[in-house]
Amino acid sequence: MEPGILLRVKDLKVKFDHHVALDDISFEVKKGETLAVIGPNGAGKSVLFRALLGLIPYSGKIEWAEDIDVGYVPQRLAIAKDLPLTTEEFFALKEKNKKEVRNALTAVGFEEDKPHKGHLTHHVLKRKIGVLSGGELQRVLIAFALLGGPEVLLFDEPTSGVDVSSEETIYGLLHKLQEQKGLTMILISHELQVVYKYATTVICLNKEKVCFGPPREVLDRESLEKLYGGEVGYYRHG
Repeated sequence: MEPGILLRVKDLKVKFDHHVALDDISFEVKKGETLAVIGPNGAGKSVLFRALLGLIPYSGKIEWAEDIDVGYVPQRLAIAKDLPLTTEEFFALKEKNKKEVRNALTAVGFEEDKPHKGHLTHHVLKRKIGVLSGGELQRVLIAFALLGGPEVLLFDEPTSGVDVSSEETIYGLLHKLQEQKGLTMILISHELQVVYKYATTVICLNKEKVCFGPPREVLDRESLEKLYGGEVGYYRHG
């Protein structure tokens, strides 16, 4: 694969029995890019992520650059409030090094406080994961995905289940992490203003590829109407 290309997808097709979920999808992702995946419900966005992660069978080609480590943040986790699992125990499922966990939590905006056995710690570690707010849980999941130092992060609707006041904070955090750590990001979003503000490229899906390229070049009225059907509200970001 050419230098600078981290992911190449060619002629991707996903079928479940006789139902075609994705058909003839091709695109590339370059190092440092933010690729936004948009489309209506049932368009195959989450199916694309599952194929990229190797979780479902497909035809065509998905080629990652050699030795690439990929982190993933799911759309939402349904966690019971009375689940007897602390955030610290949750992180221990993936990483035993407590310093790495603390560094990841600091990277997503949790401040260290209250010395514990002579060391600073994060208050969120001792709390049950089921009682965290939507914004807190999302930051914990992002920190979890950062463990191991991935080069690429996949986000399935980063602000799903997050209150409106926290949405901009989450996207701002992702942009900051990308700049600090040189990450490449692929995210699913329903919010066009987010796509215009943060994405370098966008792929429009409705089981097939409707458009692909820089948002300000490819997100015109025609492509959005083809993507979502009928008359759509259209706003070109300045």
